Amino acid sequence: MRNSSLILIIWFAIGTWLRFTNLELKSPWTDEFSTMVFSLGNSFRNVPLDRAIALDLLMSPLVPTGAGTGEVVQHLLSESNHPPLYFVLAHLWMKLFPHNDGLISLWVARSLPAILGAASIPAMYAWGYIAARSRLVGHLAAAMMAVSPYGIFLAQEARHYTLAILFAIASLVCLLIAVRHIEAQKPLSFWFSISWIAINSLGMASHYFFAFTLLAEALVLLAFLLIYWRSEHRKHQSSISLKNIPNTNYENKSAIPNLKSLIAVAIATLLGGLIWLPVWQHNYNSELTEWIKNSDRVGWEWINPIFQLLAAWITMLSLLPVEVTSLPIVIASGLVMIIFFIWAVPILIRGIKKTLIKARDRKYVLLFGSFVITSIVLFLIVTYVFGIDLTRGARYNFVYFPAVILLVGASLAEEVKSQKLKVKIINFKSYFELATFQIAIILLMGFLSALTVTFNMGYQKYYRPDLLVPVIQEFSQYPVTIATTHKTHVQTGEMMGLGWEFKHLSDSAISKKPLFILAHQDKDNSTLPTKILQKTLSKLPRPLDLWLVNFHAPQDVKTQNCFASSQTLPFVDGYDYQLYRCN
Repeated sequence: MRNSSLILIIWFAIGTWLRFTNLELKSPWTDEFSTMVFSLGNSFRNVPLDRAIALDLLMSPLVPTGAGTGEVVQHLLSESNHPPLYFVLAHLWMKLFPHNDGLISLWVARSLPAILGAASIPAMYAWGYIAARSRLVGHLAAAMMAVSPYGIFLAQEARHYTLAILFAIASLVCLLIAVRHIEAQKPLSFWFSISWIAINSLGMASHYFFAFTLLAEALVLLAFLLIYWRSEHRKHQSSISLKNIPNTNYENKSAIPNLKSLIAVAIATLLGGLIWLPVWQHNYNSELTEWIKNSDRVGWEWINPIFQLLAAWITMLSLLPVEVTSLPIVIASGLVMIIFFIWAVPILIRGIKKTLIKARDRKYVLLFGSFVITSIVLFLIVTYVFGIDLTRGARYNFVYFPAVILLVGASLAEEVKSQKLKVKIINFKSYFELATFQIAIILLMGFLSALTVTFNMGYQKYYRPDLLVPVIQEFSQYPVTIATTHKTHVQTGEMMGLGWEFKHLSDSAISKKPLFILAHQDKDNSTLPTKILQKTLSKLPRPLDLWLVNFHAPQDVKTQNCFASSQTLPFVDGYDYQLYRCN
């Protein structure tokens, strides 16, 4: 027992170190700005539109103001499309740290999800131990969670996914316990039912897509009940047919367990989710979700969701530096990953097959394997039938991610228990089980992959203001004005990313802080931002350098004596930009 606790502490320490290493290395992106602004109880609507504004005014929503939880909920529900639980927790977390009358600390904003991500390591151990009644399964699941590059990616973002993962783990543990109660024909206890309802409701209050976790659970549980009832019914009929004596002394025991408590949990969970339905319907019809709507696929676009899902699955176990600028490193990393999966996948499949042979392990592996498959099918149905491409956001796979890690841990544990071959290490004159060697390789790959994420060589942000601001600094000759079209606070966040980098430059690095123009874009008038830009430019002193960044409207600024620069500008992820000289 003492050794087991020590090993778990080691996994927890490794996972925590990986999640906190270089926590501020990556520039915050627009979703993280949403988290910080709303968690502070501030509003994006305080940033003026359709005129030139100073850097400090653009960044003002990131300044702590002493707002309360009421303002957090109010601004979040009126401006964004997420439930409020995590934002309230983040608000309370940020209040624990002192502020120096400046911007909120990025480390503080990201440290809460990092802590929650680290908490998922002992949670996975507990889940594995409860599911398999095996410390080995628990330890391997905890170890895989500790070094999972996908888990590191989610834990190093100032977002709510690690909180939702904890609730997903807790809800799936409750599902397992409920199934065992059904098999024993025991009703769920009152306090267990209340706990399960609370977990499910809090999960929905963390992220609306937690509904996919609950729906997949419900479908798997329904299938289990059907299979269980048919099995018990056949046993019941067989027992009757074998009796040659009158039935007066035969106890006719029903094959259907007492489901009242389970039905109560289902109804209460449904009601807990329906509370958010009006808010969800209002927000998910907004422009904030336009980026995942795709019902007009052509040709190869039909298989894009499959590849996007596959990419997310791969990064749950391995991710080497395939996003660096060096082509040889990218090629080498890709080859190593291909070789690794060609070697590792058969091992994992073999381990799962072995668990299915054993009656003790078969049930929980089938239960959570079915859950993962059901979740993926739900994603594909929503993507292909309803035209909402959930596969575009790798982070949405948090719905079933912990179940994948549990199955990997179960598979590796079975390899350890069943593998009898040994490999001789000549230099040390000792022997190690082959399975232990295999697990060491898989964990080492996970650790190296985790380092890839922590050192910004994998899962890089879609927006790279840290690369664009140096370009602006290098190519600008005059005072800088940056303009973009504005639809929602997403575009405000894009500009805040640039502003964040300017803010963290020394005063000597910039001769004059830039101005920003957020020209609001109306659906019914595509030229409105152009007119706003022209009007604003007419009031600004000359000369100036105009940078149009993600300006999705006609770029007609010649009337203001602004002409496109002939210089070749480098490509920067997330930004379509052009430099104009205004004389």
